[in-house]
Amino acid sequence: MRIRAQVAMVMNLDKCIGCHTCSVTCKQTWTNREGTEYVWFNNVETKPGIGYPKHYEDQDRWHGGWQLDGKGRLRLRSGGRLKRLGRLFANPDLPSIDDYYEPATFDKDILVNAPAGLKDTPVKRPRSALTGEPMAVTWGANWEDGLGGAHEHAGGDPNIARMPGEAAAKVKFEFEKTFMFHLPRICEHCLNPACVSACPSGAMYKREEDGIVLVDQDRCRGWRMCVSACPYKKVYVNHATGKAEKCTFCFPRIEAGQPTICSETCVGRLRYLGIVLYDEDAVLAAASVADEHDLLDAQRAVFLDPADPAVRQAAREAGMPEEWLDAAQRSPVWRLISEYRVALPLHPEYRTLPMVWYIPPLSPVLDAVGAAGRDDTDADDVFHTIRELRIPVEYLAELFTAGDVDAVAGVLMKLAAMRSYMRARTLDGTVATDLLAGIGMTAEQVEAMYRLLAVAKYDERYVIPAAHTKDAAALEAQAAAHPDCSLDCEGGPGMTTEATVQSFHLVDGDEVRPGRPGVFSRRADGRRGLTINPLRGRS
Repeated sequence: MRIRAQVAMVMNLDKCIGCHTCSVTCKQTWTNREGTEYVWFNNVETKPGIGYPKHYEDQDRWHGGWQLDGKGRLRLRSGGRLKRLGRLFANPDLPSIDDYYEPATFDKDILVNAPAGLKDTPVKRPRSALTGEPMAVTWGANWEDGLGGAHEHAGGDPNIARMPGEAAAKVKFEFEKTFMFHLPRICEHCLNPACVSACPSGAMYKREEDGIVLVDQDRCRGWRMCVSACPYKKVYVNHATGKAEKCTFCFPRIEAGQPTICSETCVGRLRYLGIVLYDEDAVLAAASVADEHDLLDAQRAVFLDPADPAVRQAAREAGMPEEWLDAAQRSPVWRLISEYRVALPLHPEYRTLPMVWYIPPLSPVLDAVGAAGRDDTDADDVFHTIRELRIPVEYLAELFTAGDVDAVAGVLMKLAAMRSYMRARTLDGTVATDLLAGIGMTAEQVEAMYRLLAVAKYDERYVIPAAHTKDAAALEAQAAAHPDCSLDCEGGPGMTTEATVQSFHLVDGDEVRPGRPGVFSRRADGRRGLTINPLRGRS
C-alpha cells in the first residue's frame, strides 16, 4: 500500500444559482490575456445542454478517457503510442473554435467619437477577438444559460441520448415542462488522468505531494494529444504560445492554506475543499473493473479512512506530515464522499477516477410530497416521491453513476430524508426514526451532515493544510533560480507582478499562517489590497 494525499473538491449543486462569479474570477486570475480569450478553466453549464465545448461528453466523437480492451486491460480511447504518433501533425479528435466559441469584442470608440447630428444611432458591432474582423455572435461558453438556447440545442445532450427511451421521452424543452440545474466544471485532477498518459513530451504531470495535475510549460511542445485524451475537455491550447494550459487548482493558494479562487468567491457557498488519502497501488484495479456500475464503489474503495490508526501509521512512515493527517480527518470532502456517501463523481465511466465530486440536485421534494397528498415525515412517501421528481433520476444517473439509477436514487433519498428529519425536529421536536432506519444513518450523522451542507462555516468548508515553511521558502528560492520555468514563460500567467514569500505565503516570522488574507492589507508600495500573487508557479 502506497498512501498518497489528494486535494479534492465537492460541489453541492442544490446551492448553485448560476451566477458565474466563479467563472469570472477564475478568468480574471488565470486566462485574462492574449492566447486564452476562448479559455474558461471554470465554466458553469446549464443542464440539460450540450455544454462547452459542444458535445464534449460524446466520447464516440472525441475518443477521450479510457476503455477496456478485449483482454480487460485499460487503454486510452485515443489509441496507443503508434496511433498517436501518426496523428502528431493531423489530429482529427480536436474541438475547433466553433465547438468552443469565437470570442467577441466591441469597438466602443464608435460610440464615444460619433459626430453629433447623426440620423442613425451609432452601434458598437461585435468583432472577433482573434482576427479583429466583424462577426455574428452565434454561440458562447454559456449559450444555454438559464435554458436560453435549450429549445434549439439541448435535445442533442449526449446524456439524453444514453437514457432509456421511455425516460428520454419525458424530457421536454417547453418552458412549463422542462427542468434545469447548473453544473460548474473545472479540471477533475483525476487519479488516473488520461491527459498525462497521452502527452508525448511528458509535460503533463500529477504532483506527488497533493495530486494536482499541471503542465510544464518548458517541456510542452504543443502536440495537443492531451486535449483529445481529456474526456472533460478541460485542457486548452494557448494560441499565442502554442502550449497547453489547464486549471491549476490554484495550487499557489492551496500551498498557502487558501481555497481556490472559484471557491473563495462562490456566492452560493457550494464548494468544499479538503484532503483525501488514497492507496496509489489500488488505482489501476479500480479503474479497470469490468462493470461500469461498479466504478463508483471501486473508486470509493481506493480512499483510505484517515481515522484508522493503521492508515495514519503507514502515512507517517511514508513521510506525510502530521498536520496533513489531521486535515484529512477533518476533511469535508472525505465525509461527503465516504462517510455520508452523498457525493458522486462526474462521468465515472471515463475511468479517469475524477477528484471533483458533486452532490446531485434535489428538487423541492417535500413540496412535491405535499402536492401529492403524502406525508413528508413518512419514509415510504418520501422515498416514493424521489422517482417522481421534476429532474429525471435517469438523467442524473447518466451524469454521475454511469447510468446506475439506484445509486443516484439512494443519494437523493438520503438528502430528502435529511430535510424531512430536520423539518420534523425543528417544528415539533419529534424524531423520525423511520426515516433514519430507511437510510441507515444515525440522528447524529444526519444532523452533522445537515450542518455541513446547510450552515457550515468557512473553516469547515475549506480544510487545507498549508505547506511547510521550509517548503514555501524552497519553492520561492527555486522560482528565483529558474525564472523561466513552469508558468513563468512568455505569454504565460506567471508574467505578472512579482511575489515574495512574505506576501504570498502570509509568513509571520518563521510560521505560515493559513487563513484568509486581509482585504485591506498593505501592499509593498503602500496601497491597500491583496498582496497575494495567485499566479506564482513551481517548476
